[in-house]
Amino acid sequence: MFRWRKLGKIFTPQEVEGRSWLKEFAQAPATLIFDKFVRVYFSCRPPADKNGQYVSYCAYVDLDRADLFKVLRVAAKPILGLGGLGEFDEFGTYPVSVIRDGDEVRAYYAGWTRCESVPFNVAIGIAASRDGGETFARLGNGPVLSYSPDEPFVLSGPKVRRFNDTWYLWYIAGRKWKMVGGRPEPVYKIRMASSADGIHWRKVNRDLIESRVEEDEAQASPDVFHANGKYQMFFCYRYSGNYRGKEKGYRIGYASSTNLIDWVRNDGKAGIDVSADGWDAEMISYPHVFELDGKTYLAYLGNEVGRYGFGLAVLDGSLE
Repeated sequence: MFRWRKLGKIFTPQEVEGRSWLKEFAQAPATLIFDKFVRVYFSCRPPADKNGQYVSYCAYVDLDRADLFKVLRVAAKPILGLGGLGEFDEFGTYPVSVIRDGDEVRAYYAGWTRCESVPFNVAIGIAASRDGGETFARLGNGPVLSYSPDEPFVLSGPKVRRFNDTWYLWYIAGRKWKMVGGRPEPVYKIRMASSADGIHWRKVNRDLIESRVEEDEAQASPDVFHANGKYQMFFCYRYSGNYRGKEKGYRIGYASSTNLIDWVRNDGKAGIDVSADGWDAEMISYPHVFELDGKTYLAYLGNEVGRYGFGLAVLDGSLE
C-alpha cells in the first residue's frame, strides 16, 4: 500500500483577482517542471451565462520549486482560446496534459461542444507552444482523436506519456448515457492509443480497467508512470448516478501492468482517501503523479471536482 501524506490545498481559484475568465474551478492539474518553478496547468471557468451555461478554459499557476505553497504567478490569459463556430472545442477546453518535445511543449486537451439531447460531447485536440508553455496554438481546427464506431462519444481526459520512443495517450471513452433522476449522466471507461509521432494514433479499442463498484462505474484521469519494473496507474472512479456527494462521489484507484495492455486493479493500494472534514472530505479525483527533487507528489482535486482548487500529497517511501 502506498502511503500518501496530504500537504493541503495549494491553489484556490476564488482568491485570484483581475481575471474575469477565472472565477472557480482548478481542475485536472498537470505539471511541467522548470529550473526555479513548477508550472501546474488546470482548467477553470468564468461565471455561468444568463442561461446557466458554462465555458471552460485552460490556464496555469507557477509554484516556487523550493516552496510549493508559494504562488509565483498565475497565467494572465488562457493558454488557448476557444474554438470557432461549430468546431469541437467551441465551448471549452478541459482537461489538458502537457509534454516537452524538443523545443516545443505539446498539449493534448479535451474540446467540448454542446448538444441537444445530452449536455455535451467531447473529443481530444492537440496544440503546441513555442514560448515555454505560456501560450499554445492548435495544430488544426479538428480533433486528433475523435469518435469511432467503437468509441461513439465523449473522448476526454487525455494523459500523454512517452516510453521507449513511443507516444502513449491514455483517455476515457463514453460507453453510454444513463438517465438518472431525469438527468443524462455519462458512463466512460479508460482506454489507450499509441503513436510514433504523437499526431497519428492507433487505438487499442478495449477497456483497460475492470469496473468494481458497479458495471456502469465511470472512470477518469488515468495517470501512468514506470517504476520498480512495472507500469503503474492512478485514476479516479465514481458511481454512475448521485455522485455529486460523499457516498458515491469520486475516489482514487490504482492498477499495475507489465505490458501497458493488461492491468491488475488494486484500489486498496492507492493509499489516499477523503479527509474527515474540509476541502476534500466529500471526494478526491483527477490524480497526477510527478517527481521533484527526490520526492514523489500527487496532485488531486477535492470537493465538487475541483471547484475550490487542487491540493498536494507527498509519498512516504518509494513507488513499489
